[in-house]
Amino acid sequence: MRITQDVREYARQRGLASEQEALAAGMEEKAQEFREGAATSTAQTDSTGAGRSDGAARVPRPRVLTVAGSDSGGGAGIQADLKTFAALGVFGTCAITAVTAQNTLGFDGSQEMSPRVVALQIDAVLNDIGTDAVKTGMLGNAETVRAVADRMRRHRVELLVVDPVMVASTGARLLRPDAIDALREELLPLAAVVTPNAAEAEVLSGVGVSDRASAGEAARRIHQLGARLVIVTGGHWTDDVGSADDLAFDGERLEVLRARRIATPHTHGSGCTFSAAIAAHLAYGFEPLEAAHRAKRFVQRAIEYATPLGSGDAPVDHLWGISRQETADAT
Repeated sequence: MRITQDVREYARQRGLASEQEALAAGMEEKAQEFREGAATSTAQTDSTGAGRSDGAARVPRPRVLTVAGSDSGGGAGIQADLKTFAALGVFGTCAITAVTAQNTLGFDGSQEMSPRVVALQIDAVLNDIGTDAVKTGMLGNAETVRAVADRMRRHRVELLVVDPVMVASTGARLLRPDAIDALREELLPLAAVVTPNAAEAEVLSGVGVSDRASAGEAARRIHQLGARLVIVTGGHWTDDVGSADDLAFDGERLEVLRARRIATPHTHGSGCTFSAAIAAHLAYGFEPLEAAHRAKRFVQRAIEYATPLGSGDAPVDHLWGISRQETADAT
């Protein structure tokens, strides 16, 4: 079944007490569908393991591969992605594109992996474990962008979420200028979803983003590059200071992903978490726009429950649902 986008209506129809119960119930239905599909696939696979080259018949839960940089502070990048995958019940794998030295106070430096090593990591995962979706984050340079795009084509990845990370929240540049064309020409045409913030949308589209109209025009131009769903994130295009809305365009219509702005400096990793949550929901079988709505609710809670860590701007709480349940169990 397809889960309705109106979570409140879904809760009402099933007598659920809260939005969170509705989200959990919807996810469990998708998980059950996935398990039933895996069981059918297993039954159709003979004892020699024929047909199991992508690991689909052996895996009891959806799988998502993240191709991104490592954040030593644990708030963004690979670390944010894997925590988000775990929180949403999917099996996460990774290909590391760069190692960064950063914390809540700032960004101290990075070392990029060679495109060859990035490609080897992707092959190692997809030739054995397989995946149901992929997301990309920090790619660093044009050669790595092309290597990743090549592997997506070779492995016939259909559900690709591209988070076009260009600049860290601390201001450090994470994508070289010469990689922009490679991103536009090689990777975006393969994307099911792309999630630029306002600044990234300006670079990709050539449109200055300052309000809803310009955000919509930027989304339309990025969609023309090949991505099936474009989401301009961050709420920076709205005049409503209490809003943190995102704007989505699927080629036919614009839709607002609504959220209230939370007064907190602790939002490090929110963009990574959002795109990772979209990929996780895609892996369960949700349609891209529904996956985006659910991811928006997830990251909103992660920001809401973020707590101070270190001496600067702390990361969101990727494990908010798990930690809250543990607290409830303990009391």
